[in-house]
Formats: sequence, structure tokens, C-alpha cells
Amino acid sequence: MKSLNALQPLALLMMRAAFGIIFMSHGYPMLARRTSATQALFAQHGIPGYFVYISGVLELFGGGLMLVGLFTRGAAFLLAVEMVLLMWKVSTPHSYLAVNEYAYPLVLAVGCLALATTGAGPVSLDYPLFESGGGKSRAPRNSKPNKYYNG
Repeated sequence: MKSLNALQPLALLMMRAAFGIIFMSHGYPMLARRTSATQALFAQHGIPGYFVYISGVLELFGGGLMLVGLFTRGAAFLLAVEMVLLMWKVSTPHSYLAVNEYAYPLVLAVGCLALATTGAGPVSLDYPLFESGGGKSRAPRNSKPNKYYNG
């Protein structure tokens, strides 16, 4: 399956783009339009109303950061945490076995966690800034060779 490894940069780009667009499309209305209705929905589930603004900012700007691939690991981690909290407070009180009630936030949470752990990939703004190493060796200066590893 080595031929599929060549598609990893494209797959990470597509996953980032899809999640970024999804989160931005949910975050913008929270900040621009449906604030009072969303606050009432949050309050109905025991979440303070001002969390609408926190969630809206996180989804709009975190989704935008994921879309362009900048600070992807942090944005994806925060969005994964938000989705887990959403599942915990809104979707799962009915039944943990009713997967259809929380399937959408579950997929978003797991996908964001995957992006948080793997990074944005080479087709991103993160790659030249944080992940490529800038062409420099990451080995510390004055380090002694490891007698157990010759690679």
C-alpha cells in the first residue's frame, strides 16, 4: 500500500478543508445572526448563554485556521474538545447507544483529534513554519551518538 502513502498530503489537505468549511459555516451564524435562539438552546442543555460567542469565535476562526493550515494542531485540538463537550452536554444524555444522535459531532471530534496529532501536512502554512525544520537538523548540539541506533 505504499502507493497510497503518496496521497497523504492530499488527504490531509482535503480533511482540513472539509472540516474548516464545516466549522466556519457553523461558527459564522452563531456570531452574526442566531445568537438569541442559540443562547436559548445552550441554556436548555445547561450551558451558559455566553458560550455561544466562545463557540462561534472558536468555530469561525479555528475553522479558518484549519482551512489555510496555520496553527492547525492547536485549532484542531480545541475544536475536538468543543465537539466532545457538545456530545457530553447535548447529545448523549438520552442514551449512549443511540449513536445516530451524536454521530456528526463524533466524526468531527475524531477527525479534529487526528489532525491535532498528525499535523496539517506539507500543503499548509504550518509545514514551512513548524514541521519541516527549516532544513536544519533537529539533533541537539554536542550530542553524543546513540550506541543503540545507527540511523
